[in-house]
Amino acid sequence: MSDSVNQPRTFEVLTAAPVRARRKPRDWPNEEKERLIAETLLPGANVSAIARAEGLDPSQLCGWRRKALSSGLVAPLTETAKKEVKFARVEPVASSAVEIVLGDVVVRVGGDIESDHLVKILRAVRKA
Repeated sequence: MSDSVNQPRTFEVLTAAPVRARRKPRDWPNEEKERLIAETLLPGANVSAIARAEGLDPSQLCGWRRKALSSGLVAPLTETAKKEVKFARVEPVASSAVEIVLGDVVVRVGGDIESDHLVKILRAVRKA
């Protein structure tokens, strides 16, 4: 038997880069969201490619797009409608009346209006 305690040994030191701290979520301004959603609504647009080009996760952009489309205020562009895509900003007010501004149109409704009826009104205003 040999004495392995007194034999020269080789050690390998492993190093690793420290784990990065989690990034703080980016706050996207409405104008940026509007621009990106407008790009995704163009015919032949690739949502994933647009998101990656902006350093954004495709699921985030799809979520913004889904929210804008379900609001009834945004629709995919067609040959007849080439209006700019806009987000609606809803701000709570201590009143029973609700005022909604869509471009140069102001819609005022009572606070007791049913949501389905309000959606129909907004769609009619948007089509006009």
